[in-house]
Amino acid sequence: MIPSYDPNDTEAGLKLLDDLTTNAEAIQEQVLHQILSQNSGTQYLRAFLDGESDKSKQSFKNKVPVVNYDDIKPFIQRIADGESSDIVSAQPITELLTSSGTSAGKPKLMPSTAEELNRKTFFYSMLVPVMNKYVNGLDEGKGMYLLFIKPEIKTPSGLMARPVLTSYYKSQHFRNRPFNKYNVYTSPDQTILCQDSKQSMYCQLLCGLVQRSHVLRVGAVFASAFLRAVKFLENHYKELCTDIRTGTITSWITDSACRDSVLTILEGPNQELADEIESECGEKSWEGILRRLWPKAKYVEVIVTGSMAQYIPTLEFYSGGLPLVSTMYASSECYFGINLNPLCDPSDVSYTLLPNMAYFEFLPVDDKSHEEIHFASHSNAEDDDAIKEDLIVDLVNVEVGRYYEIVITTFTGLYRYRVGDILKVTGFYNKAPQFRFVERRNVVLSIDTDKTSEEDLLNAVTQAKLNHLQQPTSLLLTEYTSYADTSSIPGHYVLFWELKPRYNNDPPKLDDKTMEKCCSEVEDRLDYVYRRCRNKDKSIGPLEIRVVSLGTFDLLMDFCVSQGSSVNQYKTPRCVKSGGALEILDSRVIGRFFSQRVPQWEPLGLDS
Repeated sequence: MIPSYDPNDTEAGLKLLDDLTTNAEAIQEQVLHQILSQNSGTQYLRAFLDGESDKSKQSFKNKVPVVNYDDIKPFIQRIADGESSDIVSAQPITELLTSSGTSAGKPKLMPSTAEELNRKTFFYSMLVPVMNKYVNGLDEGKGMYLLFIKPEIKTPSGLMARPVLTSYYKSQHFRNRPFNKYNVYTSPDQTILCQDSKQSMYCQLLCGLVQRSHVLRVGAVFASAFLRAVKFLENHYKELCTDIRTGTITSWITDSACRDSVLTILEGPNQELADEIESECGEKSWEGILRRLWPKAKYVEVIVTGSMAQYIPTLEFYSGGLPLVSTMYASSECYFGINLNPLCDPSDVSYTLLPNMAYFEFLPVDDKSHEEIHFASHSNAEDDDAIKEDLIVDLVNVEVGRYYEIVITTFTGLYRYRVGDILKVTGFYNKAPQFRFVERRNVVLSIDTDKTSEEDLLNAVTQAKLNHLQQPTSLLLTEYTSYADTSSIPGHYVLFWELKPRYNNDPPKLDDKTMEKCCSEVEDRLDYVYRRCRNKDKSIGPLEIRVVSLGTFDLLMDFCVSQGSSVNQYKTPRCVKSGGALEILDSRVIGRFFSQRVPQWEPLGLDS
């Protein structure tokens, strides 16, 4: 299921891609057969299937339920606590991958195996021939890709729990990767693997600037991370230029592996290069700075689909017309597909799912609400929530124009698992469907890798209200909504609150300290990933509450109804994205308050 080919051979890679997509249906059947043959003896599957003889696709679909994370969490937690991998996987679980989603405020844990790293390596290798098909000469220079690792946690079993990219960068597959002339980085591995994200950022940018004449593409995994790098460069370019000018490294870079690896690239003082960079960075406007600093760059490679689409205007400002390229669709649970038309407009990005990565099924969802379709008539409430199993379709049977939630069965112990991603079918490449990523189900706010749901936000706002508004202020929170503000770097959450005094209709008297405590309380109540982004990664700025005047949310309702919402079914949106709605809210702000401290976070407590 993991074909091998030479990533330096573009034609062989494109032929392999053609074979995979042409034979998508047969490959999907083989994938399911292999997963069931390999794992039929696991505790999880034995509860539904009748042993070795019961491995047919029909039995699997009839007997194995479609599940979400709360259904499988107890099984994964037992492995994290030290029980045998064969609870869910015949192969040893070698690590647990922390998802950006959370459960009960803590990161979701996804099982992974040694073999899965081979599958990911294959997936990455398939990106290369696609880019070569559209962009010539990528073997004549380097990529300035800013890659970082994040904190990891040791579970009671001794297994490490870490983000999926940290897992890959720390693996031998990455560190001992064979030379690929199309994929040479400006960053030494030692700078990527540096535990201190600030030192890592500085050293990677220094290497990218020193090698600017060789850089043919720039990027990071997510648009948010790349823009943080641009902001970092803006704040540190003079110091970076001093290092280039003197051929040394600033004293606060204390990681010896970083220092040694960067010194080999600096190769002594370079006054002329430092002057050129300082001149460009010293210009009044940073519009087009990427093209000015790296004049041979052909594109910017970052994910700009889903919640990352909010960063497209800022990226376009800095890029100077360079194409924005989203190459892949992947998650902690599974690597899914690749963009076969990488130079398309960001709004037109579709991903072609590779049929050998996992067994894929699709749950139809409503085109407008994106809610799944339920049984229409059942007697008890529990059954009313049951998914209509016979509506779930296989990979090759999805319909163009329809919306689906993806359901996966992996080689690593996830069976009919709802990832939570809503996709729209845009077409087919050979026999493999192509999907546009629409949204993550139930997520209302996201700046970086955080994914805050409507329920998370409600709980956090409720606690802030109970703890700080009732006494001594006696203020009522009558309505609220939210907004992910990415107009500055890093972006931050904005909450719009309409407050009124409990005992009269006068304008509310706002106490700075009380409102700042509300900001901090909301942050304290948000989940592990949000707090890590704020505390450790510094990838999200302080949360802001904007208090609006009484009657503002009535005007918001009038606006939404004028745009087509039903007045009878109107519900206040818990996140606003339209310019018109934001204009109404912002025009009636009577007070702005920010959290004055970072929320507590530490990489512990998965077992508590």
